[in-house]
Amino acid sequence: MLFSNTEDYEEFSKGIWRDNPVFVQVLGMCPMLAVTNSAVNAVAMGGATLFVLVGSSFLVSLLKGWIPKQVRISCFIIIIATFVTIADYTLLALIPTVHKELGAFIPLIVANCMILGRQEAFASKSTPRLAVMDALGMSSGFMVALLALGAVREIFGTGTLFGIELFGPAWEPWVIMILPPGGFLTLGLILLVFNWMSQRKAMFLERVAEAEGSSQ
Repeated sequence: MLFSNTEDYEEFSKGIWRDNPVFVQVLGMCPMLAVTNSAVNAVAMGGATLFVLVGSSFLVSLLKGWIPKQVRISCFIIIIATFVTIADYTLLALIPTVHKELGAFIPLIVANCMILGRQEAFASKSTPRLAVMDALGMSSGFMVALLALGAVREIFGTGTLFGIELFGPAWEPWVIMILPPGGFLTLGLILLVFNWMSQRKAMFLERVAEAEGSSQ
């Protein structure tokens, strides 16, 4: 089983909603806005980020006892860069067209503050299992955010989803959606909906707590 106890599930699930790296922490904005003009690009970037974050978190957690404190950031970056190189060449070999569209943003995963931040804040202080659960959750939350933005922009910008025609030849694409302004606009609207849902949830939990308190 993926989740052997409640702690594993908690570390995984927090990255999907409560501590989502994009919708809550607002991290990784460069790839979030730059490569999400299509759902395919979003999935490819999300998959590469998942591979790098899970691999580097596991290795950092495994080697934390041997990494000197004074050079820990340098060591983290070297470990992250190793997995980024593997992801970069794998995408180049398997899907060169997508790799070309993503361009420099695959190598720039090394500079993604979300990945380095998880190594410093969590992986270097946790067991390998919990580090992997945290990395899976955070990278899954990042992929969900990428896919949400990429799908909306592709649907309205080209009338397709994963290259499949949705509306037929009569559809007039909203070209702005696949341009930078469309990325900012879509991200703002998604953040608005996410924050509204979070506030509704908090209000619901508050009412439940008040009802339980008054019944005692």
